[in-house]
Amino acid sequence: MVDTTAAQAATGAAPAVLPMVLIGGVLVATFFLIATERLHKTLAAVLGAVTAVALALVLGVYGGERPYLRVHEFIEHDLGVIGVIVGTSIVVAIAADSGLFHFMAVRIVKLTKGDPRKLLPAIMAVTVGFVTFLTIAPGVLIMASLVLVITKALDDDPRPYIVAVAIGANSGALMTFASGIPTLMIGTSANIPYVQFLMVSAPLAILSAVLAFFVIKFFYRRSLGGADPAQLAARAEKVAGFDEWALVKDRSLFYRTSAILVLTIIGFALAQTLNVGLDYIAFCGGVAALLFSGFPPEKAIAKVKWPIILFFIGLFVLIGTVQATGLLTLLAGGIYDLAGGQMMPAIALITPFVFVTAGIVDNIPVAATMIPVVNTMIDRGMEAEPLWWTLIAACNLGGNPTPVGSIAAVIALHALEKERGIRIGWGEYLKVGGTVTILQIFLVVAYMYAFLVFDLLPALPQ
Repeated sequence: MVDTTAAQAATGAAPAVLPMVLIGGVLVATFFLIATERLHKTLAAVLGAVTAVALALVLGVYGGERPYLRVHEFIEHDLGVIGVIVGTSIVVAIAADSGLFHFMAVRIVKLTKGDPRKLLPAIMAVTVGFVTFLTIAPGVLIMASLVLVITKALDDDPRPYIVAVAIGANSGALMTFASGIPTLMIGTSANIPYVQFLMVSAPLAILSAVLAFFVIKFFYRRSLGGADPAQLAARAEKVAGFDEWALVKDRSLFYRTSAILVLTIIGFALAQTLNVGLDYIAFCGGVAALLFSGFPPEKAIAKVKWPIILFFIGLFVLIGTVQATGLLTLLAGGIYDLAGGQMMPAIALITPFVFVTAGIVDNIPVAATMIPVVNTMIDRGMEAEPLWWTLIAACNLGGNPTPVGSIAAVIALHALEKERGIRIGWGEYLKVGGTVTILQIFLVVAYMYAFLVFDLLPALPQ
């Protein structure tokens, strides 16, 4: 086996082309399988990782006396991401079982009295709020289920509300460090403090949600048409009959899990001050929820999204191996050169590129691929903060244009088809999501430009 990495380091030669072509081809093939759903995305990622590692070992990409240990390093670097997912999954599963989220959602919906003019913004706002604190998958699952129940009871078209959940969730994922998986991945890599998200990306999350709301309202204006006073009175009577306590089996458990969830959220905000990782806070919340709820540990652990975790492990190994070939460094250099080393052109290039690729593939693998690209651009002298915040915004909102662009759309649309037999096709979704995406690209670029001009971006810890 030829140790190409060591040879390149010794001679200062450019990275070998063959490893870049072959392993880069594995990356493209994996993304193709994920985008077309020819294979389950977890299987596609693990298959891509196994193939890339085999090629890297044969071609001597890793280097060193024990080259395979590089694979462990790729996983070790992102263990914190996996820890947060495991810990928060347990907390959220127990809180959901207590009836807490159903209670909150029904209370808010009852405030609208079933008025379509108030119901859509309420659904959008609750979705953003749930995703902010519960992460995207459980937040969307809860909201999609609730929307289907409410629209069936009111005899409403569920499509605008389900689309609002799918698109609004990606705005909610911008709110905090742990709200969305791309946010968590990028925030961990960039070492961004939790509180900075409230300062920088939370206002953008709200703006993007408001923008998406008006687009959805416009495209579904016929379905959301007004009702006469008699119809509004009948709808109000139906909504008033909803029982927010219906799924609360034990009020004592309800209050205990509520307190644990609130304390976990506070812990996330204080993690850096306490000099601990978010994964530690998440595990503390999970352990507390298990101790004080009486929830069976086996059942709680089974609620953890293990396919997502395996997907991450495969993705981390695949991206790490591609990075070791020098291909991502080459991509970063191309973006740097096109932008002339200037920040605003770089932002204007990265934003639409990430939006489009995330919409085709899925925003999680795009985030994983772009993290080392941004790191390379920073190493070449570009300012870190604008690049990281641009990537965070583009990766999360980049899930909006297509039905497979984010886990939120996949979950919400699947629930609609399974429960109500209504399918939102690519054409319908692209019309709404594509319009939202175009407007949000301009919003992200303008937002970052304003932060640069007025020097509002907080410095990241060194």
